[in-house]
Amino acid sequence: MYKNLPNNYIYPAIIEHCDGNYCLYFPDLPGCVASSDTVEKTVEMGKRAAKEYLWELENDGSEIPAASPTTALELNQGDAICIVDINMFSIRAKMDNRTVKKTLTIPWHLNELAEAKHINFSSTLRQALQEKLGI
Repeated sequence: MYKNLPNNYIYPAIIEHCDGNYCLYFPDLPGCVASSDTVEKTVEMGKRAAKEYLWELENDGSEIPAASPTTALELNQGDAICIVDINMFSIRAKMDNRTVKKTLTIPWHLNELAEAKHINFSSTLRQALQEKLGI
C-alpha cells in the first residue's frame, strides 16, 4: 500500500501569534492546525496533526497536495515560515494493523521442541522482532 508513497513529506507551515499563544497552520493542508504556548510545542503538535491528516489522505487514496514554494506564501507582520519534515512511518505503523504472512525456516529440532510446548510461532517471532528493534 505504501510502496509508491514517499516516507517523508515536507511542507511549509506558518507560525503566528494568536491569543497569547503560537498558532501553526499548513497552507497546503486546509484545516490542519496546531496551537500551544511555545513555538517548540506548537511545531511538534503541528507535525502530529499533519501526520494524521496525510495518513487519512493516503488511506482514502486521495491526492496528496504538493507543497507550495515559500516564495508564494503571504505573511502578516510577525508571522514566520517553518519548514516541517513529516515522517510517515510511525503513524502508518500505529494506524495500519494489517498482518503479513511470512514463511520461515528453522532447524527441525527447534520446531519439535516448540510444538511440544505449544509455543505460538507468530507471537514469539513478533516479540523477538520488537525486542530486537527496540519497539
